[in-house]
Amino acid sequence: MTDTPPLIIAVDGGGTGCRAAVGTLAVGALAEAQGGPANVSTNFEQSVANIMQAVLEALGNADLGEVDLSHSVAHLGLAGADLESIQKKTAAMFPFGQTNVSGDRQTNVAGVLGDQDGYVVALGTGTIIARQQAGGVRTVGGWGFQLSDQAGGAWLGRALLTYTLNAEEGLEESSDLTRTVAGDLGGVQGIFDWSNRARPADYAGFAPQLFAAGKAGDGVAVKLLSDGSAYVTRGLDTLGFEEGDILSLAGGVGPHYAPYLPDRYLTNQTDPKGNALEGAFSLARAAASKMG
Repeated sequence: MTDTPPLIIAVDGGGTGCRAAVGTLAVGALAEAQGGPANVSTNFEQSVANIMQAVLEALGNADLGEVDLSHSVAHLGLAGADLESIQKKTAAMFPFGQTNVSGDRQTNVAGVLGDQDGYVVALGTGTIIARQQAGGVRTVGGWGFQLSDQAGGAWLGRALLTYTLNAEEGLEESSDLTRTVAGDLGGVQGIFDWSNRARPADYAGFAPQLFAAGKAGDGVAVKLLSDGSAYVTRGLDTLGFEEGDILSLAGGVGPHYAPYLPDRYLTNQTDPKGNALEGAFSLARAAASKMG
C-alpha cells in the first residue's frame, strides 16, 4: 500500500438485507448503500454478490467509483459468519486490501454500546443477546433460523404460521390474526406451499403484522410475543443481568418487545448509541489506524 491512508469499508449483513458504508480515517463515513440478504451460511454466493453490489453503490454515492480497492480496510459483520472457517472463506471473496469478517454479534454490540458495559438485545430476522463487560463480549443464542434465533423476526413468522396451520385444523384456537393469515395464503395447502419456498427473511416479513395485532390485543399475537419475551429474559439472566444494568433494545424487531418485558429489565433501558453498520465502521477504522 501507499502512504495515503486507506479507504475504510464497512458492511452489516443480515438475513433480510445488507448495508455498506465507505469513508476515511480523517472524515469518517462518507456514504452508504443498501443491498439484498447477506447471511453467508444460508446462501453464500448470492450474499457475496449482494455485499459487493452494496459496497460499489456506496462508493458511487461517495464519488469514489474509481478508487483502488486494494488500498482499503474492510470489516464485514455478517449473519451466519460466526465460525472461523466461513469467515476465511468469505474474506477471500473480496478484492479489499485487508478484509476482516466477523459475525453480526460483534458489530451489533460495537454499534449499540460503543465501549460501554451493558446488555444488548438486537433482534431483526435473527437474534442477538449479548453482554459487554470490560471490553469482552459474551453472547447466547443466535445460531441461525434452523436451530435458534428465538424471538427474532423469522422465528416469530414461523411460529405464527405454525399456529395458524394448527388453528385451521382445529388444534388451536383461531384469532383475527390467524384467520387473516390463512385467508391471505390460501388455507392449509397455501401455507404448506408457501413454506416450501420461504427463506428466513420471508418469515420475518410477518413480524410487523404480528406486532400490530399484539398492540390491538389479539390473543395469538400476545401469546407468541410473550413466548419470545420469555426467551429474551432467559438469555439475559443467563448472561448475568441484574436490575439496574444497562439494556439496549436494537434492530428492527428489538424495540417492539419493550411492552412484553418485565419492568425489572427496563429500569435502565437506554437508546442504542449507533447501529451495527456504525459498529462495523468503527472496527474497520480501528484496524486501519493500526496500520501506521
